[in-house]
Amino acid sequence: MIEKNRIYNESCLDTLKRMEDKEVDVVITSPPYNMNLRIRNGKYCSRQITEEFSTKYDGFNDNIPIDEYNSFHTEVLKELLRVSHLVFYNIQIVTGSKRSVFKMIGEFSEQLKDIVVWDKGWGQPAMQVGVMNRQSELVLIFADKNAISRQFKSFCHFDRGTLSDVWQIKRGRTKDSKNKAVMPDELVDKILVNFTEEGDVVYDPFCGTGTTAFVANQRGRQYVGSEISSELIATANRRLREVQKPLI
Repeated sequence: MIEKNRIYNESCLDTLKRMEDKEVDVVITSPPYNMNLRIRNGKYCSRQITEEFSTKYDGFNDNIPIDEYNSFHTEVLKELLRVSHLVFYNIQIVTGSKRSVFKMIGEFSEQLKDIVVWDKGWGQPAMQVGVMNRQSELVLIFADKNAISRQFKSFCHFDRGTLSDVWQIKRGRTKDSKNKAVMPDELVDKILVNFTEEGDVVYDPFCGTGTTAFVANQRGRQYVGSEISSELIATANRRLREVQKPLI
């Protein structure tokens, strides 16, 4: 078992190795999108070609070769489904992630419970002619059992006809961190309110600036996080110290 209400400065795979089966209730996370993997002349670029553009995350260049990126998601998702009941996996379809997203859906089709479209209300202008602005992201919902049904039974805290699969939430922002890909508090809160109970344990394997931990604490849930960047952990812990609530 691992200590709760703590963010670990390590790869999520290292944290997951120490977790027992079903040690957490729900996973809420947004993994790297592989934003800086590019295509030139019909082929994916290497790390060296795109390293100059790597500014998305502190301590991570976000341009993993596509096969390595696919394998990483497979390994992480298998472990997340081992340690939890529900996994909310927020990802954006970009050049570097497109193949992996659809591969992931196919590979984990037996565990795919549903898909939420997160409408951010505004799409950043595309960098090239003939490319659509990306205004939406996906939240893939995986379940450890009975995923063939779209009905959330023991995890459901919303009434019939009250929750749609399109969530209109403005994207998150941060001023004091190098991490420019931040989940908004409202997105995490919507998941917590509708799919968890007070006292539940929530895990974020790509914790970043600690949005999942922050909102979980505010809602009376326990949290666990993993993050490879010590700078981002410092930001997350600073947020938590300012508002930390005692948990049961």
